[in-house]
Amino acid sequence: MKSKANEIELELERFYGSEMRYPIPILRTWFTDGIKYLMEAAECFWLVLDTSTIGKSLMDKSRFITVDFRKCLETEVERPESTAVIEYSDGNGNILETHKYNFTDFPLDRIRLYFIDDTLMLTSEY
Repeated sequence: MKSKANEIELELERFYGSEMRYPIPILRTWFTDGIKYLMEAAECFWLVLDTSTIGKSLMDKSRFITVDFRKCLETEVERPESTAVIEYSDGNGNILETHKYNFTDFPLDRIRLYFIDDTLMLTSEY
């Protein structure tokens, strides 16, 4: 039997480009078909809102933002309740912001997303 994370990762591989963009009106941002799938399958609307909000706030520093989510290993956790980190960079190794999360039920151990032109997308949709 496949785990939920494996199923999601396999499905994410089928997204190339995107035919639709979906709005987040309050933020004046968008997300793609692949992000819509991820949000529904992983039940992670929080991730889409957080990364869109922070991505938009960083647009004055870089027009191309990489969003790297990863679960923390036990050896690198500063506090026992820290379980995940999201790093925002300009794609050239320059980290613009780092956010730590005390709890996550996100099923994937890591994922990279892009935030470009007010749109959150999978890397394969760029």
